[in-house]
Amino acid sequence: MDLKLHGKSALVSGSTAGIGFAIAQGLAQEGVSVIITGRSSGRVEEAIAKIQHSNPQAKVSGVVGDLAKKEGASEVFQQVPHIDILINNLGVYEPKPFSDITDEDWFNIFEANVLSGVRLSRHYLPKMLEQDWGRIIFISSESAIQIPVEMIHYGMTKTAQLAIARGLAQSTIGTKVTVNSVLAGPTRSEGVEDFVAKMAKDRGISSEEVEADFFKNVRPTSLIKRFATIDEVAAMVVYLSSPIASATNGAAVRVDGGVVQSVV
Repeated sequence: MDLKLHGKSALVSGSTAGIGFAIAQGLAQEGVSVIITGRSSGRVEEAIAKIQHSNPQAKVSGVVGDLAKKEGASEVFQQVPHIDILINNLGVYEPKPFSDITDEDWFNIFEANVLSGVRLSRHYLPKMLEQDWGRIIFISSESAIQIPVEMIHYGMTKTAQLAIARGLAQSTIGTKVTVNSVLAGPTRSEGVEDFVAKMAKDRGISSEEVEADFFKNVRPTSLIKRFATIDEVAAMVVYLSSPIASATNGAAVRVDGGVVQSVV
């Protein structure tokens, strides 16, 4: 299928690894000029090299900046004044009992997961509306509608993303700009890989056994009974970024492996 993305430009926040990297790679494969973002120049350069190694024709560049901070966002805006596609992927998580989550924890996770996307969208959306074409996609989570008791603050930020995306979509009425969210389920990202490996080592069992136990006891409603791959999540994001997805706007699209027990 021709996604008709050739010649478009995209910025993917938090794209040196995990889902963000897979999205950047997928967009580059479709002929999009992709901008990788990250806090470390080494990580940004490494991500660019990986994409160019697998796709020598890829048009990919990078910008270094901490998009969880206002100053970092300003640095990115100076270097990238306009884009066609914005993927708000930057996010952090931390399992922590509610009684141990400090005010600082709440502020930090809100700024990283929510305000990063707010700042980027506030800058790029007006230009998209002016040119009458654009895509903004928030990478949310099934945790937005099934708040995990082990990290309530994280779930809160994912719910906030859905509200912001839907509100922004309302401002695109009658244009060729769309704003959507993607609800990723448990995904085998870099952080999850590390978590599973540590859990396996601590318990003296294999990673496969840790994964099986997770979907038996922690996410028993999963229909696929495994972690999704980063490429599976990225495929949906790349599609929603394309002109052929123009009728999908203001939606929260699930790529959760069936974890959420809902008919809509």
